[in-house]
Amino acid sequence: MAELISFLLRHGYAVLFVAVFLEQFGVPVPSAPILLAAGALAAHGDLSFTAILIIGTAASLFGDLVWYELGRRRGHRVLRLICRLSLEPDSCVRRTEDVFSRYGERALLLAKFIPGLGVAIPPMAGHQGMSLARFVLFDIAGAVLWICAFSGAGFLFSEQIETVALVLMHLGNWAIILAVGGLAAYLLWKFSERRRFIRKLRGVRIAPDELMRKLSSGEDVVIVDLRHELELDAEEVGLPGALHFPPEELEKRHEEIPRNREIVLYCT
Repeated sequence: MAELISFLLRHGYAVLFVAVFLEQFGVPVPSAPILLAAGALAAHGDLSFTAILIIGTAASLFGDLVWYELGRRRGHRVLRLICRLSLEPDSCVRRTEDVFSRYGERALLLAKFIPGLGVAIPPMAGHQGMSLARFVLFDIAGAVLWICAFSGAGFLFSEQIETVALVLMHLGNWAIILAVGGLAAYLLWKFSERRRFIRKLRGVRIAPDELMRKLSSGEDVVIVDLRHELELDAEEVGLPGALHFPPEELEKRHEEIPRNREIVLYCT
């Protein structure tokens, strides 16, 4: 933290702009510590809180506009590309669809506070046809809330942040080792959890060509399509004779699924 504050004193607003832009563009650069440090510097008069807000909002908007336009032009494929790079690729698409379908443009207000959604919501907004004016309005409002929350916390707790910076300075290289080690352990845990999840699925999965052979040969198979409505609209492709309802309705509507036939669940 000490080195970060020192670096911000020398380069200030340029560092803030680059960090926020890269994070909103999808590069794994955490800008929250920089916003906290910038807020702490603003409390001592080394930076302007107004300038932090304007520069941070502009950087966030530029990054989000790129994804909005890609979502508008390329559709659902952009969201899938983003989610492949996330820590939870198996649930990323579904979670984004659920949040956007539930909250619409209001999702932009809080998306930056939820890991992964800050990058995934803008292309979804473009894909769903949100007007540019409404997107810019809600995106700016969300960026202002996000920047005020973190830089405001840095401003209010500047003395505590200075104490933390002194502790980290005394730790020296050990602080970097602990931070990198903690991040590596978290990533390893997420990776192992996903591998276990995929291994469980392999035992009960059916390949598309195998399902096609069953249907072509006249086998009595029940297909339950669990895709989200937004994805169905995006792909415009349905499965012949399939039942369709979202996973959250599975418990309520399970009686609609025949029990005397082989059942295939289709999802993202």
